[in-house]
Amino acid sequence: MAAGRYNMICNQGATFSKRLTWKINDVAVDLSGYTGKMQARDSYGVACAAVVDITTENGGITLDSSGNIDLLVSSAVTTAIHAKDYLYDIELTTGTTVTRLLQGKFIVTPEVTI
Repeated sequence: MAAGRYNMICNQGATFSKRLTWKINDVAVDLSGYTGKMQARDSYGVACAAVVDITTENGGITLDSSGNIDLLVSSAVTTAIHAKDYLYDIELTTGTTVTRLLQGKFIVTPEVTI
């Protein structure tokens, strides 16, 4: 399965939250037992540090049995990110199977009110 493409917009200095739902043939995927991670970077590869690094382990991603994927990045983290376009992807893992579910741009818009 090819990863879907979706560009996300994040307001610098604000809490970023997004709910996504994974469905196959209009049926929600039970994500019980899955783990997830998302990273946003300037470019591809490990040589570039992630500006966003959330996982199910650090509480930035929550998965449920209704196929919901809830993403959460604190305002403290988004305040520290320079406003510009980054690349991101989301991977979900169950057992030894890793699925890159979604990818695209993570667009951080500049904050005016400080």
